Amino acid sequence: MKKKILFILHYPPPVHGAAMVGKFIKESIPINSEFDCTYINLGTSANLNEIGKSGLSKFSGILKIQKQVFKAMRHIKPDLVYMTLTANGPGFYKDVMIVRIVKFFNARILYHFHNKGFSKSTGSFMNRALHRFALRNTKSILLSNHLMDDISFYVKKENTYICPNGIPSAAGPHHKAKSFDSPLKILYLSNMMAEKGVWVLVEACKILQSRHVDFYCDFAGDWFDINPPAFQSTVDQYNLSGKVKAHGKKYGIEKIAFFNQADVFVFPTFYKNECFPLVLLEAMDNSLPIISTPEGGIADIVDEGITGFLVPQKNAIALADKLELLSTHPSLWQELGKAGKDRFTNLFTLEKFEKSLYAILKKELRIDKA
Repeated sequence: MKKKILFILHYPPPVHGAAMVGKFIKESIPINSEFDCTYINLGTSANLNEIGKSGLSKFSGILKIQKQVFKAMRHIKPDLVYMTLTANGPGFYKDVMIVRIVKFFNARILYHFHNKGFSKSTGSFMNRALHRFALRNTKSILLSNHLMDDISFYVKKENTYICPNGIPSAAGPHHKAKSFDSPLKILYLSNMMAEKGVWVLVEACKILQSRHVDFYCDFAGDWFDINPPAFQSTVDQYNLSGKVKAHGKKYGIEKIAFFNQADVFVFPTFYKNECFPLVLLEAMDNSLPIISTPEGGIADIVDEGITGFLVPQKNAIALADKLELLSTHPSLWQELGKAGKDRFTNLFTLEKFEKSLYAILKKELRIDKA
């Protein structure tokens, strides 16, 4: 008889990293073939702008999830509960009520963290108590060794697994090396958020222009705390019209087209909850060198000097320096992109992720390899 797993996780909509990984798990043939799986969507937001906000519909959604979990625990009696627990903030308080239901049934719990923030909660007695309650006698999956410090106050290292995210390959044809006489094509593809480094990249573009570097920079992503008028006003103020353009959110074929047209992918994030951005894996899959920051687990994605560069956060000059270097050294651009593609193939494919998660689930359920 198959072991029963109750998956309490996010899947789209809205589209974000944790939701996409949840979708991959829900559609995974190896996992669903080996285990008797039941899925409950932990999300209560219809779009990204609703995340972290309250309202009557959200309250109703939370009650609905709690009822679904109670019913599943009572009737399915799972051998393991897998849950993508939110680390802090309103999402954690919502999730801890679900944890309380699961713990009432004395179930084995395996958390999978796609955000961080536990280390910031240690100053509050209430948060420490709730986190200890949620994490006591459980196991945890982290996306990177660099994220261990975030939960080390509550979780012992021997009770954690490391399982990097993976994505299906959707890359187009391999890129040709950039020639000296063509502009450097820079791509930013993520939500238009200040904390994702949008303004840092715009400032770096201003610096590149002052240095007479030939470039073009595309911004693709849904508008968040930066709106179109504010963005265009800054572009005009810096005299970057014709050099910098925002295109709004792009998915599917349109998104792939932007990757195919780019020479370098830039993601200068300083977002406090950044863990393991899937967009960096997409860039590597498309043979693009990456310039990012050492936030969260990014240092486990970008191999410094081999597949790209990690620059200090909020440092437009350091970012401009690396972009100028790539602009003047096409052979380096090609070398970094090829190494990134190889690293993606070896570490970050969906098949690699499925294999790692499958092994963790079997170990937690004490299923012999035979």
